[in-house]
Amino acid sequence: MSLGDEHGHGGEPGGRPDESFGGSGQTRTRLPGGGDADVYGGARRPVRNSRSLITVVGVVVLLIAAIAFANRGGGDDTTSGGGTEAAAGAEPTAATGVKPVKGKAGGIPSGYAKDEQGAQSAAANYAVALGSDGMFNKARRDEIVNAVYSPEVAAARRGDLDKVYSGTKFLTSIGLKPDGTAPAGMTFITRFNPVGSKVENFSADKATVSVWYSALFGLAGEGSTNPVSESWYTNTFELKWVNGDWKITDFTQKDGPVPVGRDQAASGAKEMADAVQQFGGFTYAR
Repeated sequence: MSLGDEHGHGGEPGGRPDESFGGSGQTRTRLPGGGDADVYGGARRPVRNSRSLITVVGVVVLLIAAIAFANRGGGDDTTSGGGTEAAAGAEPTAATGVKPVKGKAGGIPSGYAKDEQGAQSAAANYAVALGSDGMFNKARRDEIVNAVYSPEVAAARRGDLDKVYSGTKFLTSIGLKPDGTAPAGMTFITRFNPVGSKVENFSADKATVSVWYSALFGLAGEGSTNPVSESWYTNTFELKWVNGDWKITDFTQKDGPVPVGRDQAASGAKEMADAVQQFGGFTYAR
């Protein structure tokens, strides 16, 4: 995993830290950053007019009704009215019935099935781990790297990651202290939230899986110069079957797809910090 291309994390908007990592330089994770404006204190987008608001409310009501209709009546295909075709249409968001993983390696779910579903589960969980605040702690970072990367890649990744995550210039550019911790009164937040995944290529021992996710990143606290913001990315992981599990050999990242934002007021610094501390993150095995 590599850092770079931070959005406003350097001395100037869109700047990058001098260091990069990922062996070949092809692997790069862009940490989302806020702009110069302080979003805390109730900043909003312009309010829609009443006709637009009525339209939005109508769409939401229809969406809720559709969800309720789709979920009623349990899982009896014979009475659903749609037969097998209806069931097939729901498959992308329905549970597949395969048991979730039970093992853990370095605190990360492990022991994935040797099939397309297992590869997707591995990629999604690995994206969460590589986007966590544990990457800013040397001991925890080593655990994560050893758990998600294949052995022949892990050693090189650890060295490259150490150079970036221990770099004073990079840490201070995102508002952290030189030791990687948040300043007094601030809460450092970095969390990747997968929305979906898809298999690009699959063979007996290799898989290419893309994971689409939203990312929360920044410092929550009064006076934060890097308030928590949301960004959207897609990571494409190259996976290899190693010693009975899927492991990363490389990955690339691109922006988006990015949804249109809603007309919601930004939460205050304390509310944001409390939310991340009180609401635990998820793993994403399908």
